[in-house]
Amino acid sequence: MWYPNLRLTGLAEKLTAVLAAFALHGGEARVYSATVWPINWNESPVFQQVYGRRVGAGGDGSVALGAEPRLAVEEALELLHEDYAYEFQIGWSLWELESYGNAGPSTALGAKNAPNSAQDDSLINGLDARWARTPRLVRVTGFGPLFDDGCYEADGHIRVEFGSDAPFLEEDLELDSVAARHVEENVRQLVELTAAIEKESGATARLLWSELGESLAARLAKRLKGAN
Repeated sequence: MWYPNLRLTGLAEKLTAVLAAFALHGGEARVYSATVWPINWNESPVFQQVYGRRVGAGGDGSVALGAEPRLAVEEALELLHEDYAYEFQIGWSLWELESYGNAGPSTALGAKNAPNSAQDDSLINGLDARWARTPRLVRVTGFGPLFDDGCYEADGHIRVEFGSDAPFLEEDLELDSVAARHVEENVRQLVELTAAIEKESGATARLLWSELGESLAARLAKRLKGAN
């Protein structure tokens, strides 16, 4: 995502808005970790914090995992430099297929009892399978204008890395009605989240791309059209 005339001092506000949008679209409300990279990706981090369980994080004595987006951003951006990059990890859940036909009972039990997860059983290729909402860590990175020779021009002032595109395509799976429903929900969640972070952070340009060098939007449309 790119922002018009963005000053380095305005990066914190944009990062906070992006991270805060996750809680409303299948993600966590708190940040898992923060890392500050100097100059380029080959350098060692000058700051790294993995936020554990904090007593009283909710203000009522309860135990909460992670840090609130604004606090995590403020802490990392205390080291504000034009040639630094600021990376945050935050949890986001998608429907993924877990087959356990040859798995032990502990694997199946763990999937069934995963906290805050939904599940949907089916039978695929003769194996018991379960569609479960599975958490993954998403990387949200804000770039100073001089980091890695001005890589923001190609990568955006803020880049969101969602990880493997398998949950949105499931290209190795024959999409029956159950599978198609979950893949469509993943795609809808992706579209809604990217639209929300664009709107809430005030981005004027946004690019959704895949490391395969192909248009992810075109691949998604082709895949879902074939399932209908």
